[in-house]
Amino acid sequence: MAGHKHDEHCGHGHHDHGHDHGEHEHGLVEVTIELEDEHIPALDEVAAELTKELKQNWDRGAVVRLALSEFFSRRGKIT
Repeated sequence: MAGHKHDEHCGHGHHDHGHDHGEHEHGLVEVTIELEDEHIPALDEVAAELTKELKQNWDRGAVVRLALSEFFSRRGKIT
């Protein structure tokens, strides 16, 4: 599948890649995923909305984790 590779890190507002990769907060594991091109602006838009609504910084990785949590919860895979 052709597409952009986006390397999202821990999702706690780090937009540079200089943070320590040796420490993963909250059991997070760094992965690289391929997403549809149209998902990227939607992720950015939701991240901005959540940042404004919740008064804390959200990035693409955090939005992806939220979406996956909701998906797996609906399927009964997590509680």
